[in-house]
Amino acid sequence: MIRIGTRGSALALAQARWVADRIDGDSELVTITTAGDRGDQLSDKSRWVSALERALLDDRIDIAVHSAKDVPAELADGLALVAIPERADPRDAICGAPSLDALKQGARVGTSSLRRAAQLRAARADLDVVDVRGNVDTRLRKLADGEYDALVLALAGLIRLERDGAPRAELVVGVLDELVPAAGQGALAIEGRAGWAAPDALVDADATVCVTAERELTATLEATCNTPVAAHAQTNAGGELELTAWVGRPDGSAWIKDRLRGDRDGLGRAVAERLLTVGARELLE
Repeated sequence: MIRIGTRGSALALAQARWVADRIDGDSELVTITTAGDRGDQLSDKSRWVSALERALLDDRIDIAVHSAKDVPAELADGLALVAIPERADPRDAICGAPSLDALKQGARVGTSSLRRAAQLRAARADLDVVDVRGNVDTRLRKLADGEYDALVLALAGLIRLERDGAPRAELVVGVLDELVPAAGQGALAIEGRAGWAAPDALVDADATVCVTAERELTATLEATCNTPVAAHAQTNAGGELELTAWVGRPDGSAWIKDRLRGDRDGLGRAVAERLLTVGARELLE
């Protein structure tokens, strides 16, 4: 029996069930309440993973399923990312409008992400970008109630939740190609005790290479959930890796974007160092 640790949100449970379906033999979901679920105001990503890591170290679960974008660069001693499965679409989605251009002047746009807010303000300084909290269903309900003109959410989360009947079929959803996604967005990260052998069905070589490069960039920049940093890697037909990165001020008034194609090893660090040479540290501070 493989015990799969997960947060209790609808999206987290959908992701954990997806993993369970790809494990041969018996498995069970073990729901763990994290500091983020309790609303604790911690300043880093550990609020989403530390309770799951403690359950791993205490041998209450065998693996933990995370959204890769929520996993800090540093893991607890004795733990490792043992698998990154096939990645879903990593792009951001706009709910309530087909595109950014379709929004009226001064439209009220909700997001809980500093990265998304900074890029939205950089793209359209007229928008009223405001913080929105709650799970996906709660946010969509606020949109339906007219609290916002649009919401920006991860497309992968919407796709995964559509299997359970959300979002509503009549909801207008557009894809925001102009926004660079968060490092790891659209991917799952499976954490376990170091040396745990993940089933082949849970390991995707391309997703692993891409997410590793994105995490390397954010680690080199010492980025946290409180810094507007974006990173998206993809491989071309020849197997070469291309990494796009974006760093900006929260108000969108200044930003740097870079794209580099090259060898897989060290590409994340190389792009981060290029950003630092042209002022990324000053923007992040």
